[in-house]
Amino acid sequence: MYSAVTLAPVSSAKPFSRRLIVEMSTGVTTTTAAIPNRLLAVKPPAHPTYDLKGVIRLALAEDAGDRGDVTCKATIPSEMEAEAYFLAKEDGIVAGIALAEMIFTEVDPSLKIEWFRNDGDPVFKGLQFGKVRGRAYSIVVAERVVLNFMQRMSGIATLTKAMADAAHPARILETRKTAPGLRLVDKWAVLIGGGQNHRMGLFDMVMIKDNHISVAGGISNALKAVDTYLEQNNIQMAVEVETRTLDEVNEVLEYASINKKTSLSRIMLDNMVVPLSNGDVDVSMLKQAVEVIDGRFETEASGNVTLETVNKIGQSGVTFISSGALTHSVKALDISLKIDMALALEVGRRTKRV
Repeated sequence: MYSAVTLAPVSSAKPFSRRLIVEMSTGVTTTTAAIPNRLLAVKPPAHPTYDLKGVIRLALAEDAGDRGDVTCKATIPSEMEAEAYFLAKEDGIVAGIALAEMIFTEVDPSLKIEWFRNDGDPVFKGLQFGKVRGRAYSIVVAERVVLNFMQRMSGIATLTKAMADAAHPARILETRKTAPGLRLVDKWAVLIGGGQNHRMGLFDMVMIKDNHISVAGGISNALKAVDTYLEQNNIQMAVEVETRTLDEVNEVLEYASINKKTSLSRIMLDNMVVPLSNGDVDVSMLKQAVEVIDGRFETEASGNVTLETVNKIGQSGVTFISSGALTHSVKALDISLKIDMALALEVGRRTKRV
């Protein structure tokens, strides 16, 4: 049982600045607000230009506008402190804990945050999984930005976990269908949920898709152009090509048999999962393509991937399954941050949300 909200004068300690170089998953680094190492259960993916701290500042700035939080200024004495608890209102996988700490630190480095769960851990409806203590004004100013990130990331991680479990032994990937400006955040959530990252952007993998093939005059021409470009520019990089028919798969294999030094490493099998009128899917074409490729290249199934179909696709023998829905159709996980926890629980029980 939790007591009513307690407010007290804030300590006289002055806010201080903290900066840390956070190691990214592939060795690339970025300057961010300080995150204790214990919170980095899953490191953010690498990106050479992405400014995570800048994204946090932009989110806070769009909320503050040119006046700041006028409601907090009017109602919350600057010298008061409070304690607020994170409350899960539904079951899922929590994500964004490390990012939340960065946001709180950006708003007020004197805030003290304690977590009872780590990124990637399951939470259930009614669980209090973290708390923050310090200036009440700072807590409330940071609240919505923290929750916006955490709810989105937790929603992505929750769906990713379910898809990754169902897809086994195939591995689940997201795509570039992420929210503009949130590419790294969305892909970080996929990692937290147990998925793997596809290419981060246009710069870290060659991916020959249908439009490239059309402009180049065919798959063989596109592959040859890529191999030539990479060799001339002394670039070593993974190459994937999209195929939509078994004839295209065979054309790719024929090109590779002639061009032994090709950089091709993965073949996408696009829309070879055929939906049926009864809600099931036919994966016979996909299996046939996998058998023809016979382990010479990684394979990736794409198209008609849902939580209901991913298990059957995963049994086809493909290496990877990519799903844009992981990030473009995310359902946020319901999480709140409450100072008066007793009242929050009372209301939650009334509305069946805790």
